[in-house]
Amino acid sequence: MENFPGMQLDTLWILLGAALVYFMQAGFAMVEAGLTRAKNAGNIVMKNMMDFACGTPIYWLIGYGIMYGSANAFFGGIFPFCSGFDSNSLIGTIPMWAHMVFNTVFCATSATIVSGAMAERTKFKSYLIYSVFISAVIYPIEGHWVWGGGWLSNLTILGWTGFHDYAGSTVVHMTGGICALVGAALLGPRIGKYDKEGKPHAIPGHSITLAALGVFILWFGWFGFNPASSYGLSTTAQAFDVSNVFMTTNLAAAVATVVTMLFTWIRYGKPDVSMTMNGSLAGLVAITAPCSAVDPWAAAIIGAVAGILVVLSVEFFDKIVRIDDPA
Repeated sequence: MENFPGMQLDTLWILLGAALVYFMQAGFAMVEAGLTRAKNAGNIVMKNMMDFACGTPIYWLIGYGIMYGSANAFFGGIFPFCSGFDSNSLIGTIPMWAHMVFNTVFCATSATIVSGAMAERTKFKSYLIYSVFISAVIYPIEGHWVWGGGWLSNLTILGWTGFHDYAGSTVVHMTGGICALVGAALLGPRIGKYDKEGKPHAIPGHSITLAALGVFILWFGWFGFNPASSYGLSTTAQAFDVSNVFMTTNLAAAVATVVTMLFTWIRYGKPDVSMTMNGSLAGLVAITAPCSAVDPWAAAIIGAVAGILVVLSVEFFDKIVRIDDPA
């Protein structure tokens, strides 16, 4: 069995990151449960638990091979161990199992994003079918394009080669977001969301405290999501990279939170609590792709833009296209 200097530290780092990202499942569950009505809390929590529980074995059996196999530029393979993988091998400087676990929790994050947008309107068995499908096919295929050596990772435009997404603004969050948008649009709004003239009415969540706890958990979990995407911490270059990622991640989220609070204060006459919490998450999502490639000042600008865009986006989907996204 191969052994490389720093292998133990790199493995510890990636597994710690995987644990933090797994804890984000709790954050999503709390945000979604808090921003919806109490009668749906059990259903929402169960969905957030089961998309991880169902997604884990299906990603192990099928998804990982599709994502990291080497069949072609669009589709990696079928089963991991029929796609050139050896369970005793290393991926870079970490064991394959550690690499698979880290990518499993990322897959689960993409899957669970959909739960909030489709809350209060989705049958439990239908959601389970979706969870299996996104974990087995949707997420692994587009993940292969960017992180598995697929066509996007080798795309050249105007001298720039490769699609850069350090930790998954596109691979994870856009994938989950598009699925959420399509699902919410197909389901239609909740009963009572719009009146006969199409004017939206707020349906308050039952616990802003619970939702805030979820945001705190997600912000905390993002310190595993982004920094651990370095896939190591044993070299000087990695130490500087991870430190920068910690700084840019936190700064973008903080600036986005402040900007959203101020923007809603000016726009609505008072700061909007739930919108401000969404601003925190918008800043985190926005910085996830470029977190290793930008300096703190740029991260602050990214966070500020995200903090404004999230308010305008919520208003657009709520009032213009009338897509009901409860959380």
